[in-house]
Amino acid sequence: MNLGQYQLDFSSPRIMAVLNTTPDSFSDGGQLYGNSDCLDMSLVLGRVETLIAEGADIIDVGGESTRPNSVPVSADEELDRVVPIIEGITANFDVPISVDTSTPVVIQESAGAGAVMINDVRALQRPDALAAAASTGLPVCLMHMAGEPETMQRDPRFKDVVKEVIEFLLTRVDACEQAGIARHNILLDPGFGFGKTLEHNLTLFRALPELGSLGFPLLVGVSRKSMIGAILDKPVDQRMVGSVALAMLAAQQGVGVLRVHDVAATVDALKIMNAVEERNNG
Repeated sequence: MNLGQYQLDFSSPRIMAVLNTTPDSFSDGGQLYGNSDCLDMSLVLGRVETLIAEGADIIDVGGESTRPNSVPVSADEELDRVVPIIEGITANFDVPISVDTSTPVVIQESAGAGAVMINDVRALQRPDALAAAASTGLPVCLMHMAGEPETMQRDPRFKDVVKEVIEFLLTRVDACEQAGIARHNILLDPGFGFGKTLEHNLTLFRALPELGSLGFPLLVGVSRKSMIGAILDKPVDQRMVGSVALAMLAAQQGVGVLRVHDVAATVDALKIMNAVEERNNG
């Protein structure tokens, strides 16, 4: 897949590093603010440098928290959090940048600032988001979410979670194609933790090969999420091992992009997994 001037082959997992420019994200909110209410560009660039050194293939910049019970921010506030960061990364590093947004103006302004991929938890369902994404010509990642972050975890229910997630994602693929977004520019994300119980998440995880058979690269983001906390009974800052374990299980099932906080640990685990698999295939 072409991401701007970059070409990424998703036949082996690519590491998407999370870079939240929010004060309230569930795992790392506020870490880039220093001792003020404003983002500290030196902290941002230092963090990006570390992520690249650890092996990140893509930097995913997000300016609106979508944790459970979070409240949407204004477009202007999201722009202030995202666009200068993308410009700063583009000016200082040679790395593909994804923008984690659902907001049409942020999609367009981020593309102009140097983002080469759109990662939308709402699958381009906000008014005008689909047209905005199509106008950029960039690849898009469509995610399934039941409801909105404010309400999604209150009582999520499905008759058949795998069937319903697949039907939703294929409906959004059709909408993208009708808007002029080519199939080869689409990735899919089943949306672990977004309007789903632990059992829903585990069922979806077991169905990753079925989701992969749809013919689109899959993006999986389970890093530090509540499903890991529920299984291990551990707080957010003690979920790295569980996150890496799930990432490796996803990689073994053909997932193309792993969206993670703990880049170095995930890269190391992938190297071990690949070494064993190459030996077995040798």
